[in-house]
Amino acid sequence: MSQLIKVIIPAYNEQDSIANVINDIPTIVEEIIVVSNNSTDNTEVNAKNAGATVLTENKKGYGYACLKGMKYIASTAQKNPAEKPTIVVFLDGDYSDYPEQLTEIVAPIIENDIDFVIGARIKRLREHGAMTPQQVFGNWLATSLMKLFFKATFTDLGPFRAIKYDKLLALQMEDKTYGWTVEMQLKALKQKLSYVEIPMKYRNRIGVSKVSGTVKGSIMAGVKILGWIFKYSFK
Repeated sequence: MSQLIKVIIPAYNEQDSIANVINDIPTIVEEIIVVSNNSTDNTEVNAKNAGATVLTENKKGYGYACLKGMKYIASTAQKNPAEKPTIVVFLDGDYSDYPEQLTEIVAPIIENDIDFVIGARIKRLREHGAMTPQQVFGNWLATSLMKLFFKATFTDLGPFRAIKYDKLLALQMEDKTYGWTVEMQLKALKQKLSYVEIPMKYRNRIGVSKVSGTVKGSIMAGVKILGWIFKYSFK
């Protein structure tokens, strides 16, 4: 069966990187959807010029942007069922991931019928400084707790990920801000989706991180992640 793949890229003030991301995405992708999350620079113009579908979400929050992209896909598919994707890929707009590795992210779904794939930012493939100490610790803590409570094998909360579209809808995603990635992984565990991790290269992002680059962002992300884990651990 042929696969129709769509990509959702949440982006907040990524004018210097967004075109690079779009241009490096393999041509197997049907549509690239950039959701400008209240950007005040030329993110939207640069994304449109690079060939992406550009949406605007003025409510600030990673989850808000992802949900806006999902709503657009659902609306498009309702109008034209031929536009309904089989796979949705989530990718950041800061060029820290290697978009050309999208073929590796979707391969387990296409070739082995896996439901959900995480791009794992493993140490040996990361540029020095690409992840802050708080990111490294946060990932370790979150995945360790998921292993403890759910016997999960996740090692990362990497934002570069692919999932079957019907499985994504079944997750009924709701987090609006920092907890989006961990919510998806927890719900995938709860619903017993099949999943794998693929080792991914990871480099220093262009620009300053809106989450890990600030003390407030790091704390808020940590609180959200732990909140989701404990919420599902005692359900």
